Amino acid sequence: MRDNITDILAFLAVARERSFTKAAAKLGVSQSALSHTMRALETRLGVRLLTRTTRSVSPTEAGERLMQTVAPRLEEVEQEIAAVAELGEKVSGTIRITAIDHVVDSVLWPRLAPVLFRYPDLKVEISADYRMVDIVAERYDIGVRWGDQVQKDMVAVRLSPDEPMVIVGSPGYFKTHKVPTSAQDLLRHNCITLRMSSLGGIYAWELRHRGRALEARVNGQVTFNGAYQMLNAALAGYGLAFLPEDLTRPHVDAGRLQSVMADWCPRFPGLHAYYPSRRNSSRALRLVVDALRQPAE
Repeated sequence: MRDNITDILAFLAVARERSFTKAAAKLGVSQSALSHTMRALETRLGVRLLTRTTRSVSPTEAGERLMQTVAPRLEEVEQEIAAVAELGEKVSGTIRITAIDHVVDSVLWPRLAPVLFRYPDLKVEISADYRMVDIVAERYDIGVRWGDQVQKDMVAVRLSPDEPMVIVGSPGYFKTHKVPTSAQDLLRHNCITLRMSSLGGIYAWELRHRGRALEARVNGQVTFNGAYQMLNAALAGYGLAFLPEDLTRPHVDAGRLQSVMADWCPRFPGLHAYYPSRRNSSRALRLVVDALRQPAE
């Protein structure tokens, strides 16, 4: 029975990740050892649980049934064990968080670092990602996104005021390019673009002018999937970037960047930490949420 439970947990990791490589990394075992575990489990049960091809892994009908029936019960056991651990004095456990890249540096880490010093048995795993992550399906404890991106059925905690966006370029860039004054002007500029990993498309700049929202589908010479790379390209004079104001402020104040089209730039509705439910929340989760709620000293 004990071997079955351990092996089923390994199976669930493979089925969720759809990859032996990713599941092995997550479990901290070798890929060959994980493959051997899956074959042994299938042999004991007398049924194939995974369909394997050279490019993908997916659960069979029996595997899907195991995921739907056994996985929730194992999660209940994990929750009960966590509840018992809550009776102790130590705060322990791992809290997994997904957030936008620059938010990790500007908000999460400054607020979490002091807490980690005080609670050495508390662990956090932070993943920087622009795609809209299903935190339940991907087993994250907390997501951090703009307020309008948070699903209505989530518990949400505001972390920051509404955030102004800005369009910036370097003084060197504007020596050879006319300062834009309208969305139409942007189409003639070299714009530094962001590829959205969730959909694979190029992010359309979300502008607002005289109360009217519009999307500017800009183009340019370079495309990135992170804000820091866009900022560095703008500083190097490669074009215009559309970024959160707090990320660009030090460079604008120092004269390394120039902000343009302020009357076209909207305010995004603040950063929020969100999680599925107040029920069964561990002390570790509550501690992390409370830390994120407080501005860094």
